[in-house]
Amino acid sequence: MSAPKLRIAYVPEHFASPLLQLAAKDDTIQLVPCPSGTGQIMSAIKAGEVDLAIALTESLIAGIAKQTADFKLIGTYVTSPLNWAVVVGKDTKYQTLADLRGEKIGISRIGSGSQVMASYMALREGWTDKDSNVEPIQFEVLDTFKNLRDGVNDGRTAAFMWEWFTTKPYLSEVRFIGSVPTPWHSWALVAPPSTTAPSSPLLPVLSSFLTNLTASIHAFDAPAAREGDSKAFVQKHFGYPEDDVQAWLDQVNYPKGDVVEIDRAMVEKTLQTLEKAGVLERPAEGWDLDRFVETSVAKLQ
Repeated sequence: MSAPKLRIAYVPEHFASPLLQLAAKDDTIQLVPCPSGTGQIMSAIKAGEVDLAIALTESLIAGIAKQTADFKLIGTYVTSPLNWAVVVGKDTKYQTLADLRGEKIGISRIGSGSQVMASYMALREGWTDKDSNVEPIQFEVLDTFKNLRDGVNDGRTAAFMWEWFTTKPYLSEVRFIGSVPTPWHSWALVAPPSTTAPSSPLLPVLSSFLTNLTASIHAFDAPAAREGDSKAFVQKHFGYPEDDVQAWLDQVNYPKGDVVEIDRAMVEKTLQTLEKAGVLERPAEGWDLDRFVETSVAKLQ
């Protein structure tokens, strides 16, 4: 009987390149694309449709805190910030971030990066009350990237937030009025207990995958590859202009060590920032990092 395949949820964007390169030569894994983003991924975990996911750090940490689905962090995928574009309709009145205060913001799903980052934007921009609490934001759930673009043009929403380079090809439809980089590592790996439990038949596959993913990331990230093969892969697979691929490569960082290494300070800072942004409420006893990190797999450092 053949070993079970590891079903991996991911967002089909340029960040996924080392994962895609690995999947092309590793038949023990099965990729499950989730184009609507991290909210869709958390739904897939909850439904038992995937065994592991690579998604946005802030949404995953918020999801663990809120018990949206049962999973824990098992590794780090991208160590640089994600640059979120703030996007408005082509012919709408909004010109600056300040114009969005009190306006309706489009999001893909509840708990998605597009929602969490809108709350962080409000914190960063000082949209707070006299007690320094972030003002409530009106959200409109629009599910897909296409619906989000349509929403800012037909008046359903004032703006939405999406990754800069993914949105750039659509500047004939929409406008950028600013950007909000994450103040934390942008992408992380999580797995549910069904994958990481000592009795799980997936454990050997998981262990092998994490070792191979580390190797694939290092190969993609090598200086010579960044100048040649990696740049060509992103251009060909995602159809981006060379200038955009180069601009992205200039600002993205992948783990230099093992993917299973997780920075304790990064997790703590993310939790503190999400508290200040009104996304999370700190429990009276404080945060227990063992709730967030599966230390039988990951190394919390």
